[in-house]
Amino acid sequence: MPRLPRLAGAATAALALGLIAAAPPADTGPVVTDARIAARFGLAAGQTPENIALESDGSADLTLAYARQIAHVTPDGQIRIRTTLPAVAHPGTPLVHSALVTGIARAHDGTLYVNYATGTGKTGIWRLAPGEEPEQIAQLPKNGYPNGLALDERHGMLYAADSVLGTVWRVPQEGGPATAWAKDPVLKPLTAPSGSGVGANGIKVHRGAVWVSNTDRGTLLRIPIGPDGSAARAETPAKGLAGIDDFAFTGSGRTVVAALNKGNQVVLVRRDGSRTVALSRRDGLSNPTSVAVLGRIVYVPSAAYVTREDPNLLLARLRERGDRL
Repeated sequence: MPRLPRLAGAATAALALGLIAAAPPADTGPVVTDARIAARFGLAAGQTPENIALESDGSADLTLAYARQIAHVTPDGQIRIRTTLPAVAHPGTPLVHSALVTGIARAHDGTLYVNYATGTGKTGIWRLAPGEEPEQIAQLPKNGYPNGLALDERHGMLYAADSVLGTVWRVPQEGGPATAWAKDPVLKPLTAPSGSGVGANGIKVHRGAVWVSNTDRGTLLRIPIGPDGSAARAETPAKGLAGIDDFAFTGSGRTVVAALNKGNQVVLVRRDGSRTVALSRRDGLSNPTSVAVLGRIVYVPSAAYVTREDPNLLLARLRERGDRL
């Protein structure tokens, strides 16, 4: 969730989450262990890891927000810059006043889709097909701030969360006009001085619904996809997650791993609302921005927006309590 260089980022690091449940007993549920830094990036070069998409071999593709780059990180930590999105004269993105690449999603054929926020006509969803140059496939409002991006490949749709306009945009995977799929007060940011101006942020398509985090409101929302593809009424299965950025599901159920940006924490949230702190600054987090899960491996990019120290990609292991080490 990028902000100005002196980023306020997400709000404070409260850890109460939905349904106001107490922390779970110490002997139940999964845990995250064995954290290590897999790759480090150059803050001075604007290499602030914002969002992540995984490949089947365990490698990762990350957006480096202020560098306008897409980076590929191999399982052994080698970094290669895939591409740099074109520079924009006089960018005017709300809140940040810079051009930056934010959310990323990957199709099964290796095609990558990213959000590019510029404050100009280049704001929108861009496609990077293997062996080709990046191209814009959909335009989004230049006064908006497209942040998280999700791909529903089964139905050929992309969903982009707009942090400023409080809207979920839907675009055909092949490109075309954007539709305001969901506009709801629960997606909107809080106004100053109560909030940072960042509302809808992270986004995932999971089991027939679009899930969206709202940074200012500290909520995790579920918007069912109707039979005709329209957005049903938003539900709020989790609340109290101050400063939530992006998130990921650990499997086919509703257990979520969520990044708390300014709080330098990753929280494991269960369906019943119970939660635990999974990772913290001591593990190497430095303003974590997103989470991805592949099997039992958890990936967490940190952008160092506020700490100004050590933007990195952290890997950890997800295991059930009682598993043998």
